Amino acid sequence: MDARVPAGAMLFDDRQACEGFPFVVEGTVRVSKCAASGRELPLYRVGPGETCIISSSCLLGHEDYNARGVTESDTLLMLLPKAVFDEMMAERPFRDFVFYLFAERIADLMQLIEEVAFRKLDQRLAALLLGKGRLLHVTHQQLADELGSVREIVSRLLKSFADHGLVRLGREQVEILDPAGLRRLSAEGSIKA
Repeated sequence: MDARVPAGAMLFDDRQACEGFPFVVEGTVRVSKCAASGRELPLYRVGPGETCIISSSCLLGHEDYNARGVTESDTLLMLLPKAVFDEMMAERPFRDFVFYLFAERIADLMQLIEEVAFRKLDQRLAALLLGKGRLLHVTHQQLADELGSVREIVSRLLKSFADHGLVRLGREQVEILDPAGLRRLSAEGSIKA
């Protein structure tokens, strides 16, 4: 079954039953863990040619979803119904594919855990700003959402970055002035040269 879904649509949420195994044909789905407070931590993104391991996990374990999936852009999905998924798991090539996806995503999630547990937020913010060009059109809230933090803390850190000449802040934009300084901060946790 194919489905075309607009940007911003919630595909699944905590405690919802999983109806099938989705493949993303076009677009992107952001998968996040959400707290009761409304804060969320992005776990991973599912792009074209990929599938969601949380969906796989729910189908294999006969459990409800424990995260949220929202389309970031207009998305075309192909959904393999649960009964067909169960049948196909008996086929080695399909089973190998599903477990390969698990291994790949678990490595990504381990990296995320390492980032959150062992790197300070200023280092993570510096890393997030790098590699996206000199001028980023982004709000402080969007950066906070991406980092699983709150806007006030991200705004404070960005102001500190600006005070040290690393960035220039404007309305819904961040201009990178000193990429080498941001790289140093990201790697070493030090703003000063």
